[in-house]
Amino acid sequence: MYELRICHLYPDVLNLYGDRGNILCMQRRLQWRGIQANVTGVSVGDPLNVNDYDLFFIGGGQDFEQEVLLQDLAKGKAQQIRNAVEEEKTFLAICGGYQMLGNYYKTWDGHQCDFIGAVDLYTIGGRKRMIGNYMYRMDEQDGGMTIVGFENHSGRTYLGEGVRPMGKILAGYGNNGKDQTEGARYKNVFATYSHGPVLPKNPLLADRILRTALRYKYPNLELEPLEDKYENAAHQDMQRRMKQKGASAH
Repeated sequence: MYELRICHLYPDVLNLYGDRGNILCMQRRLQWRGIQANVTGVSVGDPLNVNDYDLFFIGGGQDFEQEVLLQDLAKGKAQQIRNAVEEEKTFLAICGGYQMLGNYYKTWDGHQCDFIGAVDLYTIGGRKRMIGNYMYRMDEQDGGMTIVGFENHSGRTYLGEGVRPMGKILAGYGNNGKDQTEGARYKNVFATYSHGPVLPKNPLLADRILRTALRYKYPNLELEPLEDKYENAAHQDMQRRMKQKGASAH
């Protein structure tokens, strides 16, 4: 029987806006296809052996929660995560988890927190939060699909060398509200500001992430299509609302 081993990093700390729903979504989509989904939570003080897992999920958290985790990361988890990224393990990182994979976060008043450094990006805090439903189109290398989600962040993220965005903003703010980019893709890392959770109402993205993780382990495995009637209805409804909002703004 096929199986996917999922590591949920800091589930009790990084759990804003229902991001845990992404774990439930992945479990169900695997189980509906007869694939075993084993989820392990790894929190502060717990050992992390990245070779035990195929896919890693990091949810969102507030700034002070990210700082709380720095000491735990410095005890070995940061290096383990860097190794896993370079070994092309699959990651889904949301908002605060996305920022933590980068080099640092600098607050608007100049206080800097050095983070994991697994992906070449950095975040600068702003006084104004970027909040609301938003929409972006993924890079053609990732299928060119349209993603709908909810963003709520004051950090402005900028991508470095060798890192491409998840997609281009169609409505909303995205990475920094300036360059029309959203999220980051590096090796098999999928990082985004999409709360919500993002996967239940974006089934194509959910399957792309699962397929990426499964093919690392089972190169010839193909995912059977699912009906996705309700998932697609939720996705299409949000797209319609975002387009109507955009039209009324002009």
